[in-house]
Amino acid sequence: MREAYYPQEIEKKWQKIWDDTKAFKTYDDSEKPKYYALSMWPYPSGKLHMGHVRNYTITDVIARFKKANGFNVLHPIGWDSFGLPAENAAMQNKADPAAWTDENIAYMTKQMKMLGLSYDWDREITACKPDYYKWTQWLFLQFYKKGLAYKKEAAVNWCEECATVLANEQVIDGKCWRCENLVEKKYLSQWFLKITDYAEALLEDLDKLTGWGDNVKTMQANWIGKSHGAVLKFKTAEQDIEIPVYTTRPDTAFGITYLVVAPEYKDIELLTTDENKAAVEEYRANARKMTEIERLSTERTKTGVPLGTHAVNPFTGEKFPLWTADYALAEYGTGAVMAVPAHDTRDYEFAIKYNLPIKEVIAPSSLQPCGRSEAYAEPGIMVNSGKFNGMPNEDAKKAITEAAVNGGFGEFKTQYRLRDWLISRQRYWGAPIPIVYCEKCGIVPEENLPVLLPEDVNFETTGVSPVLTSKTFINTVCPCCGGPAKRETDTMDTFVCSSWYYLRFADPKNSEKPFDREIVNKWLPVDQYVGGIEHAILHLLYSRFFTKALRDMGLLDFDEPFANLLTQGMVLKDGSKMSKSKGNTVDPDEIFENYGADTARLFILSDSPPARDFDWSDAGVEGCYKFLNRVWKLIASNADKINLSTALPPGSLAKENDDLVRMVHMTIKGVTNDIACGFQFNTVISKYRELTNAVYDRRNAKTDLNEEDKAVLGFAIVSLIKLMAPVVPHLCEEVWRELGGGGSIHDQKWPEYDENLAKTSSITLVVQINGKIKDKIDVDEALTEEELKQIALNSPKIKEQTAGMEAVKIIVVPKKLVNIVVK
Repeated sequence: MREAYYPQEIEKKWQKIWDDTKAFKTYDDSEKPKYYALSMWPYPSGKLHMGHVRNYTITDVIARFKKANGFNVLHPIGWDSFGLPAENAAMQNKADPAAWTDENIAYMTKQMKMLGLSYDWDREITACKPDYYKWTQWLFLQFYKKGLAYKKEAAVNWCEECATVLANEQVIDGKCWRCENLVEKKYLSQWFLKITDYAEALLEDLDKLTGWGDNVKTMQANWIGKSHGAVLKFKTAEQDIEIPVYTTRPDTAFGITYLVVAPEYKDIELLTTDENKAAVEEYRANARKMTEIERLSTERTKTGVPLGTHAVNPFTGEKFPLWTADYALAEYGTGAVMAVPAHDTRDYEFAIKYNLPIKEVIAPSSLQPCGRSEAYAEPGIMVNSGKFNGMPNEDAKKAITEAAVNGGFGEFKTQYRLRDWLISRQRYWGAPIPIVYCEKCGIVPEENLPVLLPEDVNFETTGVSPVLTSKTFINTVCPCCGGPAKRETDTMDTFVCSSWYYLRFADPKNSEKPFDREIVNKWLPVDQYVGGIEHAILHLLYSRFFTKALRDMGLLDFDEPFANLLTQGMVLKDGSKMSKSKGNTVDPDEIFENYGADTARLFILSDSPPARDFDWSDAGVEGCYKFLNRVWKLIASNADKINLSTALPPGSLAKENDDLVRMVHMTIKGVTNDIACGFQFNTVISKYRELTNAVYDRRNAKTDLNEEDKAVLGFAIVSLIKLMAPVVPHLCEEVWRELGGGGSIHDQKWPEYDENLAKTSSITLVVQINGKIKDKIDVDEALTEEELKQIALNSPKIKEQTAGMEAVKIIVVPKKLVNIVVK
């Protein structure tokens, strides 16, 4: 075995062998327990960035670790390849988006193989290929047949220049993120998926997701936004039009001093007087140019204009003015908001600005006077509320709603913030919606799939979707009557493609159905899903919705797609997120070329736990490269002394050898637990370094080795290789073969530890009560302060002597004593 470490040569060699032998192919008929490890599939943007490297390395280490621990591991990869960037590139470069996408996939595949990722490439899937989107279309039709896909008019963010709908996130300062044209609200007939049918299940089942972080579950719960309240119905004074309002604060109904409707409210024109019409129309036009995010921003001063008409409070008979304001949204609640400025900060600021009345109906207590200089939003006692005066406001919520129900102008209502999923996109590069329109038959599903994207399109066109320039796509024949019909020209939101891809990986070559039920039930749910926190809501929520809907259709038997979720932090440089505009990116290819992929993998895991952000450091990369050189040198310089078939000698060992053996067992235990319990890869790598140092120290302490010394040295080095193999797979594969190991290091069993040998040094813990020694207990030296407290408190002697007493303070002197102060 040569002494110098040449990572590029070694890595290229083993990548070819792994590829040629399909070393990481997964078989469905294995009797081993299954483990499905999955990274969120990437968009083929052109090249990997360091965020990709971190994500895929994390999942790869988990997959390799589970395989070594006896699992049949499914670890696939694919491409989320539909979307705007490819279409933009086609428009800018007059290129075919399919060709642009294929080129990017080819390059990123090459990079992934250079990184040494243990993917089963035979299961590769690509969203923009007909053999995948055929089944995306088929699933859409199943949703349609179940009443979960429907078409209706809806207000959308519309860019006239790009001729397409934009998501809220794609509107920046009121302008299109692509062309910077002003965006306006427009009503279009759009396709929706009825995710609201599953709102309650999506919310309730968050409790099942014990392997998800609370932050993600909270974000989803807030997005679903369940609330309990009432719908109160107000009649207008002038036209007798009914305006229903949803509120979570019926207890404030006696304090309403004005009512707001959204600029898009269906009856706003009827509610506006002739004198106010011009001002209202101007206001509505300006509101259409704003995004929902801008309209709801708490930092923005709220504006509005009066309609000139009034509504009547059904509880009091009092009239109050009607206004329109852009903070009211037609899609939220009923599109109308009752305003109680005394008890809502937004309403209070609006009332002060426009000199509207403020009427207090909840006081901190019955003894405190009404009237204050800010909104009071805390619990209190009802005042100025007729027969409800003196009642706690929380009790009044139910009582006032019951009064509205009995009076015929209200009802109890549970509301969700979640709205149905708009999936229509007026663009080319997406899965065509498999629907045709027939004058005789109406909306007709197209069952002859796939409906292929047309190729005779003009990407130089502006103002319309390129699909509309096709001469062969739009006109077709009705599947029902055989008469002339027209195809749907919208394509699906790319989130539809990514809402079921994890199911296809279980059965990717199936040409008869999207997946076989028995096979998908065997592999799913995904045991470990890894991706960015930015997908916490949309992708993860949509995937949960798809899984539940497909379960109800009888296509699978489980109701949650991902058992465990790890959201890894970002890769930063100089404290900022890497971006081309900041000039602080790091090219993975340069790291591979200068240091090798194993160094990149080791470094990207070495600095912080995976859920936290990671700050790139050139010095850190250099340090990891030097460490791998040191490991290589340790193995190379002792290769002639290592016999893989030699076992540790029975009986007692020399103290120095016994210490090293114990260090190995402690390292095996520590690395195993750190990976299995929270994927603490940074501490894993610290343990690699500690064991390497210990082996060097033992080897340097004695130059003339006897057989026992060699056996112990070999045991330590081979254990180190097996422990490091998931993180630095190329180096470990090479030295395993150089040492005469049969097969692949990645097919070897994970090293086991002896619990007795893995114990750290013990200490005698002194336990005091009020400063007097009451017990002495032998414990591990490495126990934490909290663990020492619990051991002391649970000592039978201490329990007996503190019975009936209260521990007011516990003082811990690490590695020495615990003093329990009682009274």
